[in-house]
Amino acid sequence: MTAVGSVRRRVFGIAEPRKVFDRPGFAPVAWSRFAPVMESLALGYNVTLEDSAMAVLIPKLEAVDPVLHGFAYEGAAMGLGVLDVIAPGKHRTAAFAAGPGARHMATVYVGFGLALARLRRRPEKYLTQLDPVLGWVVVDGYGFHEGFFARRRSILRQLRPSHLSDTGRELYDQGIGRSLWFSTGADIALVAEAISRFAPGRQVNLWTGTAMACSFAGGTDRAGLEQLCRAAGAHRHRLSWGAAAAAWTRDLAHNPTPHTDLACEVLGEISSSDAARVLEKTRHELVGNPPSASYRTWRETCIPRLLAGTAGRPA
Repeated sequence: MTAVGSVRRRVFGIAEPRKVFDRPGFAPVAWSRFAPVMESLALGYNVTLEDSAMAVLIPKLEAVDPVLHGFAYEGAAMGLGVLDVIAPGKHRTAAFAAGPGARHMATVYVGFGLALARLRRRPEKYLTQLDPVLGWVVVDGYGFHEGFFARRRSILRQLRPSHLSDTGRELYDQGIGRSLWFSTGADIALVAEAISRFAPGRQVNLWTGTAMACSFAGGTDRAGLEQLCRAAGAHRHRLSWGAAAAAWTRDLAHNPTPHTDLACEVLGEISSSDAARVLEKTRHELVGNPPSASYRTWRETCIPRLLAGTAGRPA
């Protein structure tokens, strides 16, 4: 650890990940269920603040259980994002997403969003540096941070930043939905109750985020996933997208898990490999057509293909 790194960790680091789950509104079971997730993220974040040289950082991230690599890389991107803000000019996070972190692009962008929320920066100002489709995920990370660390403002009072665009508000709520999965300890009844308190127009993106979190991180079984389908009601179709997005993220990282496979089967009635293939094919189509390249277009193009079972066949 460098001397400067020691100061950065002391000022900006996460000293005791366990204490995050002791805050009001977190279910007692949340820590025991998701401790490895939070510990992996905190490790990635803290070691990046200590020394962000890739030759030092990457071996530490790769030493984490492969199932948790996405969270470790998310934490690393959060650390790089902090450095980008306090010592601008190098575009560290964008370079990380395009280079050593490319297999974890989605979680890297989420981590960048966490950093921007932590330092009170407007996330959409940074989109020009990022992938035209996946870059919007920084706003999801921003929303997750607010749902997790500023619960009173974002969930109890249901406030949302006024500076966000229409698409930004959708991704912000998606991040809030992801945070609910972790803070409730994967208690679907508690998630459904929390979402029901929000304005009807916001609920679809909250359910989307919940599905992404449960599909990527796990935390429930087949019966729980079936309960999630029932609880989502009219927003059931967005669960398929959430599960598919998790499958694509894990496929890109080459770290599949049984809980993601099961989530795709139950929430989307499709295999995780087929779901990932739909998303990747569609993303390439959009990147090749810059005027239509956006996260919203990616989602809205993929959902009918997922629901129609067109995986692996011409759309």
